[in-house]
Amino acid sequence: MRMFGLNGPGKMVGGWRWRRGIHCVASALCVVGLACGSGIARAASNDGKGAYKTGKYRNLFAEAGHSQAEIDAKINAAYQQLFHGDGETQAIYFAAGKNANGPLSYVTDWANHDVRTEGMSYGMMIAVQMNKKEEFDALWNWVMTNMYISDPVHPSYGYFSWSCKTDGTAREETPAPDGEEYFAMSLLFAANRWGSGTGIYDYHAEAERLLRAMRHREVKSGQTKFGPRKVGPEVNEEHAMILFVPGVMEHPFSDPSYHLPAFYELWARWGPEEDREFWARAAEVSREYFVKATNPKTGLAPVYANFDGTPHETRFVQSGEFGYDSWRTPSNWSVDWSWWRKDPEEQVLSDRIQGFFASEGMGKYSPVYTLDGKAQGATPKLTPETDAPIGLVGTNAVASLAAKDKVRAREFVDALWNAPVPSGYSRYYDGMLYMMSLLHASGEFRIWGPK
Repeated sequence: MRMFGLNGPGKMVGGWRWRRGIHCVASALCVVGLACGSGIARAASNDGKGAYKTGKYRNLFAEAGHSQAEIDAKINAAYQQLFHGDGETQAIYFAAGKNANGPLSYVTDWANHDVRTEGMSYGMMIAVQMNKKEEFDALWNWVMTNMYISDPVHPSYGYFSWSCKTDGTAREETPAPDGEEYFAMSLLFAANRWGSGTGIYDYHAEAERLLRAMRHREVKSGQTKFGPRKVGPEVNEEHAMILFVPGVMEHPFSDPSYHLPAFYELWARWGPEEDREFWARAAEVSREYFVKATNPKTGLAPVYANFDGTPHETRFVQSGEFGYDSWRTPSNWSVDWSWWRKDPEEQVLSDRIQGFFASEGMGKYSPVYTLDGKAQGATPKLTPETDAPIGLVGTNAVASLAAKDKVRAREFVDALWNAPVPSGYSRYYDGMLYMMSLLHASGEFRIWGPK
């Protein structure tokens, strides 16, 4: 979740902080989510034809001629730089002492000098995919220590403050659903890969608690440190769709980049039994939403969109444009195609958006566009004009998982391979997307199913 305020990045608007135009190979038994693994049998026809069913993940880098040793070295070097590199120019992951639950660490957003549920949940997902349990637990401990709202009378009870200072002080006491989505999925993967522990490290119980809150949390009104808030579920029940924020609004809306049908399919199998039908429906809705929300010529999606897919035109900067949040959208539909292969329209969308960006010139495109393809330039504070949008280079390469034009798709994969590990000012958001894109493109971002 990266938002802009009416008066620029990080300003408060109506009680919500509208942020930056933003915001080892496992065995088949471990990586294939077994349909009956959580006590519910599903017909094989519902499991699609992707990696969930086959256990096979495309390695786009290997297809481009790189050896596995080269691929492993690139992934490990990126991880080492972003998580354990020089703190002044490279790292976004920092140790923060210990408490009764063990070590604490956080991922920081350098552009806004804070810690966000977005980055913390991405960090946890990267850690579980890389088999880095120590880092995973330290991040989760920091989240539960500083971000979790445990007071039953608080309007955000059961959720997380989406932004804190690096000392753990809240900058806002309301949630952003993109963080909760990645928390829930990474916790389920951790439970399946490592087994659950006790307390906050009972990963499965923590994931189920959060998934139940996302759908069933009652509307609660009350005071926060930043004024009164009214917060409800993180999904719209009628539309079976994730909300941009669960704060009660007169006209609620969504964010296409929050839509994660690849995850919803897993929650429909492993999540709380009473909610499985809902998440199965949400997956289908999201696939349809991708088509509705993207421009029919460019394939570009807006930062915010109404439930019918039309751009949510508001006073917020980039609301109806392809902005920093939007970079994630093609990656989301392409991973869904890779894991499930249920909707061929996702292939059409990948060809469409790669065709647009190829016409802009590989590596020369703007980070922000109107939906019909007019470049809007960068937001100087967040992505200086001299910086390449490496996060977007990454997600455009992930779109190759679904693209049918193999020659053009290879160009995007090559662009990611040749991109440097983000460093300096833009290393947070670009770095997170770059790291996850490497894992997706190499086939190492996997479904960790029940053993």
